[in-house]
Amino acid sequence: MGGKIRKRKGMYRYLTFGLLTLLISTSCAVSPFEESGKAYERGDYATAFRLMKPLAEQGDAQAQFNLGLLYNKGQGVPQDYAEAAKWYLKAAEAKQRGVLRAIAQAQCNLGILYYNGQGVPQDYAEAAKWYLKASERNNAQAQLTLGMMHADGQGVPQDYVLAHMWLGLAASGSRASEANFREMAIKTRDLLAPKMTPEQIAEAERMTRGLTH
Repeated sequence: MGGKIRKRKGMYRYLTFGLLTLLISTSCAVSPFEESGKAYERGDYATAFRLMKPLAEQGDAQAQFNLGLLYNKGQGVPQDYAEAAKWYLKAAEAKQRGVLRAIAQAQCNLGILYYNGQGVPQDYAEAAKWYLKASERNNAQAQLTLGMMHADGQGVPQDYVLAHMWLGLAASGSRASEANFREMAIKTRDLLAPKMTPEQIAEAERMTRGLTH
């Protein structure tokens, strides 16, 4: 791919990602999850970590993702990418209902760690595997990155049609809070289009429509 797309891909490696909204208990009693969320919001990361860890150890996928994020960002604990990867993996492999966004983001964040070689060996193919899992759960961040990787043939075969498709999905499926992903997906797709035949673009657009309807 051209230098512009590679430049955008390099910028993307370091995009930050925020803590997903914590699930709040509907009972009158204040749950450890709620207390952890309140502690996080007021910047008391040590308390957030202390309350979150037992929930993660009990197998709650949302808590596992949150714990991974705290290790990833060094909030409440020393930054430890290996521990982040461990907890992301637990969440990424979870079958728990009701927390699909957390599972998808854990898969995406695990892909980021493998892409950058943080806490795990750098492995573009492994990164692409986790990006694909997250992309199939409609995670726009993962779709954007997977599109870029297909455009460059990085960890996956170079395939402009698939690249265009994933970029199109990222552009059309991004939430309002993900405007940065949508904008980057559109710009990258526009840079890719001149390298494709009209037939390839038509095929990519057909595939995109098939996955959005």
